[in-house]
Amino acid sequence: MQTDHDIIIIGGGLVGAALACALRQSGLRIAVIEAVPPPKTAPRGRKERTIALAYGSRRIFEGIAVWDQIEQAGVTPIERIHISHRGHFGATRLAAQDAALPALGYVVENRALGAALLTALNGATNVAWFCPATVEAVHVDADIARVVVKQGEQTSTLTARLVVGADGTQSAVRRIAGIDAERTDYSQAAAVATVAAALPHRNTAYERFTDAGPLAALPMNDNRCAVVWSARAQDADAMLGWSDEEYIIQLQDRFGDRLGRLSDPGARIKYPLALMQVPAPVRPRLVLIGNAAHTVHPVAGQGFNLGLRDVAVLAESIVAAAQAGADIGAASLLQEYADRRRRDTRVTEAFTDGLIRIFSIDFFPLALARAAGLVAVDVVPSIKRRLVRMTSGLAGRLPRLARGRSL
Repeated sequence: MQTDHDIIIIGGGLVGAALACALRQSGLRIAVIEAVPPPKTAPRGRKERTIALAYGSRRIFEGIAVWDQIEQAGVTPIERIHISHRGHFGATRLAAQDAALPALGYVVENRALGAALLTALNGATNVAWFCPATVEAVHVDADIARVVVKQGEQTSTLTARLVVGADGTQSAVRRIAGIDAERTDYSQAAAVATVAAALPHRNTAYERFTDAGPLAALPMNDNRCAVVWSARAQDADAMLGWSDEEYIIQLQDRFGDRLGRLSDPGARIKYPLALMQVPAPVRPRLVLIGNAAHTVHPVAGQGFNLGLRDVAVLAESIVAAAQAGADIGAASLLQEYADRRRRDTRVTEAFTDGLIRIFSIDFFPLALARAAGLVAVDVVPSIKRRLVRMTSGLAGRLPRLARGRSL
């Protein structure tokens, strides 16, 4: 049956735009539906949220030929990672040179990354944008999917062979399709800000577990650091009300003096934290990716990188099917995609959830075990290599894009 498009991507954020970029030279007809129009400009500044890209994510962006645009937008390499637990002995230190990598990862501002992806999509004649637009309904038949879209006062129906839900944790596609999600509320929220450091950060990312929750400090340009402070929801609310001086005092007390005196905090932004798992993220002609399919705690910075690996595997599956003349929305193809993604997703969910639970229990024998574990990772090369490969997005069976190869 003839359709308007081959693929409809619902959600034009970073994950949805990355999938469109990966498929922009495939010859497939792609529609992207996004509710929020992009900003007219993409300024860099103190109020920007950031993303920590794993080295494996750089390879994916290289494979879809957008890494150069991202670098031009401005990235800060993470050359070292320092993991510690406030008030306890032991620490783990990871270094890119020990893993023979140019960097363990990169820090980039969300808006700059989005602008780089949109720039890469400019001129892609096979990609049609519907923005701002909202999805009213999704209907799936044996050989076609129909998506009812509302733009302003007008409603229209788009057809395709495959619908991709990339519309985030509160996915409307998941709700409309009746796909079950399992949610574990951490009763936490993350307060995100940037600060200036008196001492050079030396491209080191810090993950510090404290009595008030895990605290990450990521290196940025101009010797600033992006701070992601996860705490009980009510404490995160209090952080937003602190004066800049009080925020720095509390932050300095938990973080310590490794970067000298911290100062000049940017605006603080809060967002709730939960683990959201979708046991069955595919239906015939429908697949969920990114936060629509799995949302993890920001500890260790795995969330977006996990979603980008969804993009890499799904794009590879779609292109291979299209080249073979097969149905890109077939249930068998989508189930094969889900099977390929299951192990990586479960391992990442267990890793991030386990870190939060292990470091949140105030029990002396467990505290000793945690400290010993940090030391063991630091001094046992085989354990350290496994941790580096996992956090860098290089573990397990890698799709073509994650190996830096084009589709």
